[in-house]
Amino acid sequence: MSSDLAPPTEMQTDRAALLAGLKARLARTELASGRPRLSLCPEIDEALPEGGLPTACLHEILAAEPGAATAFATLLLARAQAVSETGSVLWISHEPDACPQGLARMGLAPRHLVLVRAPRAQDALWATEEAARCPAVAATLLHAPSREGPDMTALRRLQLAAETGGGITLLLGADTDTPPPSPARSRWRVRATAEGAGHGAPAWELELLMQRGGRPNRWHCSWNPAQDRLTVLESTPAPRRRRG
Repeated sequence: MSSDLAPPTEMQTDRAALLAGLKARLARTELASGRPRLSLCPEIDEALPEGGLPTACLHEILAAEPGAATAFATLLLARAQAVSETGSVLWISHEPDACPQGLARMGLAPRHLVLVRAPRAQDALWATEEAARCPAVAATLLHAPSREGPDMTALRRLQLAAETGGGITLLLGADTDTPPPSPARSRWRVRATAEGAGHGAPAWELELLMQRGGRPNRWHCSWNPAQDRLTVLESTPAPRRRRG
C-alpha cells in the first residue's frame, strides 16, 4: 500500500490561492478599520458611513474647477497630516504645479511636504504606489489631469497600496460627465461657487458622486483657512446618474 499523497488538482490549487487572497484582503480590511478618519465638518461627516473620510483608502477628486479641486485636495492632505504621527505628504505630478506657500495657506506643513515631478504617467503611478504603501507617509496625492487617467488595474493597485500603508491616497483628475467604474472608496466633484466671495473665503460645491456603503450628496461650503473651518451653507441630495 503506497503512502504517497496524490498531487493537488488544478481546481484545488486555484481554490487554495483564492482562499489565501481572501484571507489577505480580510486582514487588510480589519487593519484599515482601525485607522483614523478625517473629519471634514459635522454635516458631511454624518453623511459618510464611517463618520468621516477613511484613511488607508483611495479617494478620487474630479476637478470641475481646477483651483477649487486643488484647494479641497490640499484640505484633505492637511487633515491627514494632522492625525498622522509622521505627517509626511507626497504630491506627485507630471509638472511642478504645486506651490508650497499656497499649500501652507490651506494648513499643509511645508516641512513635511515632498513634491515629486514625474513627466511620464507610468513613473507617476509607480511613485504613487510606492508612497502609498509606505507606513511613514500620511498622504499621497497623484495629479493626473489627463482625461484618460489610470485604468482599473492601476487604480486597484493604488487601493491595495493604500490599504497596506495606512495613509490616504488621493487621485486628483480631470472632470468627466461619465466617470468610469473605480475601486476608490469615494469620488468627489469639486467646483468653485459665488457664495462666500464677499467675505473673502473660498466657497465650493462638493458633490459626492459615489461612496461605498453610502449615498450621493451635494454640499455648498465655505472654507475659512485662518480658522481651519469648513462650513456647510446648503445641502442637497445629488441626482442619481444613469449608467450608460
